[in-house]
Amino acid sequence: MIITRTPLRISFAGGGSDLPVFYEHERGAVVSTAIDKYIYITVNPKFDHKIRASYSITEIVDTVNELEHELIREALYLLKIREGIEITSISDIPSQGTGLGSSSSYTVGLLNALYAYKGHMAGAERLANEACHIEIDRCRKPIGKQDQYIAAYGGLQYIRFNPDGSVYTDPVICSSATRKKLETRLLLLYTGLTRSANGLLSEQTQQTRSSEEKRASLRYMVGLADQLCEALGRDELDAFGEILHAGWMEKRKLARNISNDKIDDWYNRARATGAIGGKLLGAGGGGFLLFYADPAHHIDICRALPELRPIPIHFCPQGSKIIYVEENDYIPGQTQ
Repeated sequence: MIITRTPLRISFAGGGSDLPVFYEHERGAVVSTAIDKYIYITVNPKFDHKIRASYSITEIVDTVNELEHELIREALYLLKIREGIEITSISDIPSQGTGLGSSSSYTVGLLNALYAYKGHMAGAERLANEACHIEIDRCRKPIGKQDQYIAAYGGLQYIRFNPDGSVYTDPVICSSATRKKLETRLLLLYTGLTRSANGLLSEQTQQTRSSEEKRASLRYMVGLADQLCEALGRDELDAFGEILHAGWMEKRKLARNISNDKIDDWYNRARATGAIGGKLLGAGGGGFLLFYADPAHHIDICRALPELRPIPIHFCPQGSKIIYVEENDYIPGQTQ
């Protein structure tokens, strides 16, 4: 049996510039961090040669191509595992459709577990690159690359997306005191709204392809990511909230339904009670709201938004990792 633990993430600035419609023409960049909320994947041999996949539902099938869960199906194809395996997953908090990068964390953690199942160790770069290949190339999801890389590498990262398709992941260098102060000033609130990102991202891709105005918005957001990275490098947090606010105001221009009246009302109420800035995480439309505020104002913000649930978080310095291994002498259906 193999168990992997893979972090979810929050993205601070630059989101959307990791889509190929943008970075294939000019550099994209994001600042993102892994957090101490995780997806756990368990992989175990199955004695009867069938394949069992348990997630929100349970599938028991005879062959890989019968699997409805496309991420599991394509990962098994990629690693040439054809039968006799059981895969289960759990998440610390609601993750699907909430803007925390759960699909990519799942894929990275699954690949990590499957490599270990076959007796191999896979590095962060391989996990991130192959997760992108599965989600974007094999499953045709209209998503970017930041989530796979932050899930694989962990930490607080400046991630650059280059026109040749390469991705550079560089840790944000700042003092431990700055990092801890930043953690205390972040407030994560669950809206209870979930949505599929695919429609929003497809529209954003189409808009970016046809509109120089949308490209200019993304270029501006890349500049905000650069500013944020530089400020953290100088151990300066004064502008952090303003940068989050500027990025959210710009992101709302990229596609319809990124925000709505309810989300705007929550955001404005938080700003009126002490939040300097914030954003809706992920593609938009629902999920988690992130705010930057002095800790003295957190209680006031939560009281102003009683319908939202605060979720305590800390940064996670590690990416996907194997946390349990129990060796089996026989692994059915393994193709070496």
